[in-house]
Amino acid sequence: MPLHARILAMVYGGVIALRHWLYRKGLRRRHHPGVPVIVVGNITAGGAGKTPLTIAIVERLREEGWNPGVASRGYGREQAKLPRWVEAGTEPHLGGDEPVLIAARTGVKVRVDGDRFSAAKALAGAGCDVVICDDGLQHYRLERDIEIEVIDGQRRHGNGRLIPAGPLREPVERAVACDFHVINLGDGRDPGVEAGFGEWPMQLRFGQALPLLGGRPRPLSAFAGQRVHAVAGIGNPARFFDMLRGLGIAVVPHAFPDHHEYEAADFEFGSRLPVLMTEKDAVKCAAFHTELHYSVPVSAELPEAFWVALLDRLTQSPP
Repeated sequence: MPLHARILAMVYGGVIALRHWLYRKGLRRRHHPGVPVIVVGNITAGGAGKTPLTIAIVERLREEGWNPGVASRGYGREQAKLPRWVEAGTEPHLGGDEPVLIAARTGVKVRVDGDRFSAAKALAGAGCDVVICDDGLQHYRLERDIEIEVIDGQRRHGNGRLIPAGPLREPVERAVACDFHVINLGDGRDPGVEAGFGEWPMQLRFGQALPLLGGRPRPLSAFAGQRVHAVAGIGNPARFFDMLRGLGIAVVPHAFPDHHEYEAADFEFGSRLPVLMTEKDAVKCAAFHTELHYSVPVSAELPEAFWVALLDRLTQSPP
């Protein structure tokens, strides 16, 4: 490992330690919006499955009679410091791809703001009685009642080193303080990936392929034995490709950087095959999709005991 990477990691670790100390001593203040706050996040850079879990939590809480709202930074959006309400029809470059996806899937109120406390306060003021903060584990200004760490089952905490020497945003010890540890097992087919002691297993299940031009959904089994172009601009594209291969689909993979802003030229693959892409990618392709393009939604499944434990913890949170 290059010496400069180790030195930068030490400097980064010092900044993190100072920030923690300032909050611990009260020199920086935490703020609570007045309704319970659930933070879904991770201590590693890159995707771990936070968005599917956030959607699952929203849907379950609504079934239980809560009125949830989602606070997010809206990574990569224009005018990043400008607070904004996000709806299903919001342009992803204004609202962020993940917030637009969450709004489209759930229909709940979604607020993006660089200041997660301000977003949570706006949601509480709009009638939400619980706030789910998507990717806010390191945003300490927002006081939270429940912390959920999401762990990629294949990569876990990597080499255990801080950025840029490794993938960690914070030391591994930080994860111990979280109330729940959810491990993303993908489709659960990899026998080498399993939940450990104190971890809750989460599996991702595909829905039907949704034509971006509209029309009837197609079961993914209809693509089995066929070659398709698979597009993923997410934190771990390989998981999406492997899940499709697990269904017998012959994948021609096209991996893009996380939060990639697509152009029509990105889809000039040289062959007219069906194009299967993640929901997060699909929300950014409305301007140039064709009859060949499909969005493949995923849903997170967790054991009922997880929901019992989460709801029990939530009802114990102060109003």
